[in-house]
Amino acid sequence: MMSLFSKIREHEQVVFCNDESTGLKAIIAIHSTRLGPALGGCRMLPYASEEEALEDVLRLSKGMTYKCAAADVDFGGGKAVIIGDPARDKTPELFRAFGQFVESLNGRFYTGTDMGTTPEDFVHSLRETNCIVGVDEVYGGSGDSSVPTAQGVIYGLQATNQALSGSDDLGNKCYSIQGLGKVGFKVAERLLEEGADLYVTDINQKAIERLLSKAKILGAGVKVLSSEEIYQANADVFVPCAMGGIINDQTIEQLTVKAVVGSANNQLLKLRHGQILKEKGILFAPDYIVNSGGLIQVADELYTPNKERVLQKTKAIYNSLLHIYEFANTSGITTIEAANEFCEKRIEARSRRNSFFSHMKRPKWAVRT
Repeated sequence: MMSLFSKIREHEQVVFCNDESTGLKAIIAIHSTRLGPALGGCRMLPYASEEEALEDVLRLSKGMTYKCAAADVDFGGGKAVIIGDPARDKTPELFRAFGQFVESLNGRFYTGTDMGTTPEDFVHSLRETNCIVGVDEVYGGSGDSSVPTAQGVIYGLQATNQALSGSDDLGNKCYSIQGLGKVGFKVAERLLEEGADLYVTDINQKAIERLLSKAKILGAGVKVLSSEEIYQANADVFVPCAMGGIINDQTIEQLTVKAVVGSANNQLLKLRHGQILKEKGILFAPDYIVNSGGLIQVADELYTPNKERVLQKTKAIYNSLLHIYEFANTSGITTIEAANEFCEKRIEARSRRNSFFSHMKRPKWAVRT
């Protein structure tokens, strides 16, 4: 049986948070602070076991290290998970208790909303710590991070179209979109406005109806598929904007698209699935580069919110993807391997530059007043 320290060997710190009075059971994982304080969202899910929660937070926090490096922000990777049902177990006191645990890390970890949590939840945490990002603008935050995230997906699609056909035009193509949440819906709207045709799937019927109404106004084509049918859609690009792990042994053989470009985290269930996509001639856009718009916003928020600055920096996703595609092609490796290597080199180079700073003595931009 693998020991606990063997499981967390790649991580700097893992904190188990328990508050009996509020029922809080949470895990905070700091993967790396080589580039700066760890940054990553906090999700709340009714995990089947503590082991499952630990596995999730370890995987996600490591991904945030690469994501921060790729986005060129001066932060490292971290993540938090709260074990519980977000529809039943949330209380203001629970999130205040969570805020106290975050504060105990003395600026090593910044967090905010993720799956199962909302900006409103962290207004309560903000009463206990300044290390919260992504709250509403009225509380000094930067607001809805789905806007730059969706824009980043659009840049990712444009870069991928450029790599495939020599033109970054979004129109006159067909996209299959999995998930019409905050990000997926915005992406779908933009693609319809550009003259694209869509296949879509979502468990939220209201979101589908809203999109169909939009398509009717624009005179655009949208076909609704089941969650199983979306992988077989005869589209040019598959756009996953829901759960991770959707590129796996069961789904990968069904794909007939030219590329996969979406906002969902950890789309490849295993690294080897990136190689299978390559062998099938399907171009894969590494998700942590494509979906980094939201990260760019919350990182930038600590310098004081500036929407124009965020959208300007989000444009870098376009050139970053083209660089990754070219590097993968010339090196004969997968795009995810190319992205990981790019990030590892950046971490090594930037950590040398930042080594004379103590993370505990960061500039005052990291403290809200």
